[in-house]
Amino acid sequence: MDYKKAGVDIEAGYKSVELIKGFVKETNRPEVIGGLGGFAGAFSMEKFKSMEKPTLVSGTDGCGTKVKLAFLMDKHDTIGIDAVAMCVNDIVCGGGEPLFFLDYIACGKNYPEKIAAIVKGVAEGCKQAGCALIGGETAEHPGLMPEDEYDLAGFAVGIVDEKDIITGNDLKAGDVLIGLASSGVHSNGFSLVRKVFEMTKESLDTYYEELGGKLGDVLIEPTRIYVKALKAAADAGVKLKACSHITGGGFYENVPRMLKEGTRAVIKKDSYPVPPIFTLMKNKADLDEDMMYNTFNMGLGMVIAVDKADVDKAMEAFASAGDKPYVVGEITDGEKGVTLC
Repeated sequence: MDYKKAGVDIEAGYKSVELIKGFVKETNRPEVIGGLGGFAGAFSMEKFKSMEKPTLVSGTDGCGTKVKLAFLMDKHDTIGIDAVAMCVNDIVCGGGEPLFFLDYIACGKNYPEKIAAIVKGVAEGCKQAGCALIGGETAEHPGLMPEDEYDLAGFAVGIVDEKDIITGNDLKAGDVLIGLASSGVHSNGFSLVRKVFEMTKESLDTYYEELGGKLGDVLIEPTRIYVKALKAAADAGVKLKACSHITGGGFYENVPRMLKEGTRAVIKKDSYPVPPIFTLMKNKADLDEDMMYNTFNMGLGMVIAVDKADVDKAMEAFASAGDKPYVVGEITDGEKGVTLC
């Protein structure tokens, strides 16, 4: 009896590390100290001494049951983007600049090429966010997970000068809400998605005219990363007063998190185009509209509040970063919460 016969292949682990080294190197920032393979990742803070009160902000998350879709499609090179997006989008909501990321992959069996594909996606997400992939862990769990399955989670750290933290404390009636288009379902609500659609290869390979593509391709589209968009606005001199990453819980749970007491967000549902995938799901399963807005992003991955005087400048900055911004509503006085009309 040995470790390999018990279900853990150390040699496969070594091969995985060799296969991912190139992807990790592509994410390096000047502050990264050392290389892959140490017990801990090191990152210099020397560059940030010029900040008045440098403050670390962090986020951790996973991809939920969207990984089931990756299993069924045998497509593993984009799910890592989702893992990064779910963490860094939270960080930028607080005004932070993502600095570095670490991933954790738990699998039933280490297939080096599959692990490399997953990490390739993680590295791509890090490049989109401008952060370094400085470490991670791949753990084989024989007997705990099926051999062909895995789970993926991540952890990110960013930095912001304390005076620049986005808190929502300056919100006032008349401030304008700008929504940034999502790339689709992102990484939330897939437990419901998997009930609406039959999760078979035949179903996922079905072409839908209204989607302009195969169902599986539309569903697995990775989560949009908004780091560059918010940085572009800040660099243009726009004060981002409040920000909400529309994830699990949709609008009803996430938008109130950006508000201070005595303010209410009013969002007009017809102010932007809802992607066809959401309409298809609603009609196919006869889903309640309020439930849809309480589960999915419905086409907006981020909602930002700015002063009315900054709207044009903000819209131009967001568009310059490659995002699609829409004026979707405003802040009013009232009970803390959100009204969709």
